[in-house]
Amino acid sequence: MHRDVLVGWLNRFLRLSEFQDPSMNGLQVEGKATIGKVGAAVDAAQSIFERARQEEVDFLITHHGLWWGQPFPIVGYQKRRLETLFAGGISLYTAHLPLDAHPEVGNNAVMASKLGLSELEPLVVSKYGPIGIIGRLEPPQTLSQLGDRLGGLTGMQVLVHQGGAEEVSRVGVISGGAAGEIGTAKALGCDLFITGEPSHAHFHEAFELGMNVIYAGHYDTETFGVKALAQRIEEEFGLPWVFIDHPTGL
Repeated sequence: MHRDVLVGWLNRFLRLSEFQDPSMNGLQVEGKATIGKVGAAVDAAQSIFERARQEEVDFLITHHGLWWGQPFPIVGYQKRRLETLFAGGISLYTAHLPLDAHPEVGNNAVMASKLGLSELEPLVVSKYGPIGIIGRLEPPQTLSQLGDRLGGLTGMQVLVHQGGAEEVSRVGVISGGAAGEIGTAKALGCDLFITGEPSHAHFHEAFELGMNVIYAGHYDTETFGVKALAQRIEEEFGLPWVFIDHPTGL
C-alpha cells in the first residue's frame, strides 16, 4: 500500500483539520513509499524506533509525537531518533488530541466502551475540540469494583481516591494527564472521574469536592487509541500491525 494513501485516509478518518492543537498531528517524518506493516505505540522515542526497525515496521503511529509546537535543534538524542527512522525508512504519523477525541477509536471512547458506559456526552469542549466522555453505569457499581476492572484493562495497579460515595453511576473519563478537570467533572454531575496521571496540586480539591477519582496511568490509558486505530487499519486495508509496548509506569 502506498504511504500517501494511508496518510490521506488517516487525516480524514481522524478529522485532523478540526483540531488546531500544537502537536503537529499527521505525518511528522516521511519514510518509504510502500507500506507492508504498521506499528502502533504511545510515545515517539528512541527505544520505540529501534523496536520498530526490529519488527520491520514501515509506518509507525504514535499518540505523542516528536514536536509540540516549538522548534528545536536536531542534535544529540533528537538527531539519533531521526537517524533511526531514516535508516529504517520508517514513516512517523502522530495523532494527539484527534485520537483522544475520536468517537470510535479514541482513547476515551474505547475506555468508555470497555467499561460499559451508556448515554455518552462530551466532558470538555475546548478550543481544540471535544475532549473526554461522560457516561452512565447501569446498574451502578462500587468504586472498588471499577478500580479492579480498570486494573484488569490496563494491567496497572490503579490509584483510587474515594472522596465521595462508594457506589457510582455517572462517570467522566479523560485519558492521560487531566486531573485539572476534576472540578469540571464534578460540576457536570459526575460521581467518579477517571484519568491517567495523578496530580499533587489537585489531591485536596477532589476530596473537598466530594469527588471520587481513579488514576489508571497516563501511559496505560493512552494505549487504547493507537491499538484500536491500528486494528481499524487492518480491517480497512489488510495491513498487519504490531503494538510496541514500552510502559513508563506513570
